[in-house]
Amino acid sequence: MGEILRFFKENEIFIYLIIGIFLLWQVKQFGSAWRELRNSAFGLERQSAQSRLNRVTYLLLILFVLGIIEFFLVSFIVPGVPAASPLVTPTLDLLATPTTILEIDSFPTNLTPIPTIETENSFCVEGKVDIINPANGDTIRDVIEIIGSADISNFGFYKFEMAAVDDTSWLTIQAGDTITQNGRLGYWDTTRLSPGDYALRLVITDNLGKPTNPCVIQVRVDPPSEND
Repeated sequence: MGEILRFFKENEIFIYLIIGIFLLWQVKQFGSAWRELRNSAFGLERQSAQSRLNRVTYLLLILFVLGIIEFFLVSFIVPGVPAASPLVTPTLDLLATPTTILEIDSFPTNLTPIPTIETENSFCVEGKVDIINPANGDTIRDVIEIIGSADISNFGFYKFEMAAVDDTSWLTIQAGDTITQNGRLGYWDTTRLSPGDYALRLVITDNLGKPTNPCVIQVRVDPPSEND
């Protein structure tokens, strides 16, 4: 089900384009059928024109319904199904703003199995800027519900970013524009990640475009479940 919904989400523009082309074509056909019916003088001719007009009208209704279904799926169904939400790539990070970059070199290298993030590089504030689930040091897999708080003065929006411990490139996972306290902030689909250690950070930006210092945790991602 998730793959089907993801298809409709990822191809949203293309689907609308196809529906629009057929819609314009059928509108033209409707005008032609209407003129044919209006100019018909004989019974059989009028019956044929009426049948054509009815057929075109049904097709127009079907196209309108398909457009409504596509809009309903991507606007209301897909956001509620984590597996249907495509991962955001760096080129699509329209909300990117300058943030304090966590130096990966600051991770201790002599701890196992998961190195602990140094506290000076993580600015979590309980009830304001924090991640409750997953917790720092957790081992996770599949689709994870991210629970925490995003509630600062002059709140603008928040976003999640991830990076492998051996990489300084941060990738935006998801963003939101709703103030949340100890609630669901979003989802993280880890099924496409290579197993290993990753940093996850929450950055909140106020309505003036100024980002907070990030709340950062580190987790270990296991391979996805066999039934996925």
